Order: sequence, then structure tokens, then C-alpha cells
Amino acid sequence: MKDTFVLLGFFIVGILSGVYALIPGEYMTPSLEMGTLYVLIFLVGVGMGSDTKFLQNILHVGRKDIIVPVSVIVGSLLGGGLVSLLLPDVDVIGGAAVGAGFGYYSLSSVMISQLRGDELGTIALVANIIREVTTILAAPIMVRFLGPLSAISCGGATTMDTTLPIIIKYSGQEYAMTSVINGILLTCLVPVLVPFLLAIRLPF
Repeated sequence: MKDTFVLLGFFIVGILSGVYALIPGEYMTPSLEMGTLYVLIFLVGVGMGSDTKFLQNILHVGRKDIIVPVSVIVGSLLGGGLVSLLLPDVDVIGGAAVGAGFGYYSLSSVMISQLRGDELGTIALVANIIREVTTILAAPIMVRFLGPLSAISCGGATTMDTTLPIIIKYSGQEYAMTSVINGILLTCLVPVLVPFLLAIRLPF
């Protein structure tokens, strides 16, 4: 929760800096923003590659561990696309791209901002932060009424780190590996799936 609020604080500071022109606009060029995005994706890859448990978990993937993230992917894309029908300024592809953030708000919001604009990027940031916070706060209710996998599905990419302790506490230790593998696979898919979706051009 602390890291979430810290990132949200920086986001708010950035908005205020833009509103009050604390940083000259000529410095905020598209090339600088894209360069920052490339560096962010590179650092995400370095972080995964340097984690020895990352490769170990990938090598021990079972059928159940694949079904969970596949279901999360389908549900998140369909859910994002359906919600977009209620938003006049967001098309189905944009809504699906927001869902493809899978709770990884720091990366997905930046990518969507660069590829589709700040408005959709802000929606992605808020939506994916809400996804993480909902998992942390509502995990006991979800597990009680919807089953132990519900918290993992809600947590998305965050189930390998920030929401893992709460999932283990309420879903049970036996779901720890499923949770970690789900988070790893979804985290790997975010930098691939988001730009792929946003590259699709609808005929209408």
C-alpha cells in the first residue's frame, strides 16, 4: 500500500507541475517520453532476469498454473472492452488495453499515455491502482463468497509481489505458487499485449 500511495503522490505532483508550468514544456518532448518508457521496460526486464526464483517458477509451471492467468487475461480484456461501452470517449480497444494492464499500473499507464494519450493513460493508472487496492482490502470477502482463486484473479500481475501476502493469508499457502506464476506471466505480457492491442485499428 505504501508504494502505491508513493507512486500516486508522484503522479499528483507531476500534474501540479504541469498545471503551474514548474517544468518548461519544451523539455517534455515525445522522444524524451518514449526514451523514458524504453528505459522503464528495460529495467523491468533486468529486475526479472536477475531474480533467480523467476526462472525456477517458470520451469515449474503446471496445467492449473496456466489456466488461471489465461482466464484472467480473457476476463480482463472482455471486462475492459465492455466497460468502454459506457464511456463515450473510450473505444473497445482502448478499454481492452486498460484491462491488459492487469494491475501493473506503473508500466501500463505510461505505455498507454505514450501510445494513445494522457486521458486513457490516466484511466489506466486509476483503474489498475483500484484493482490492486481492491485485492488487498476485499480479499477475505472474495475468498469467502467466490473461492480461493478469486483473489488471485483480481490481483492480476500484482500477485507475485504486493498482493501475495494477503492472498496467502486468505486463500491458503497451497495457492502461493499459483499466485506467483500468475503474477509473473501477466507481468511479462503487459509490455507485449498493451502495444499490440493499441496497434489494432477498428474499421468503424
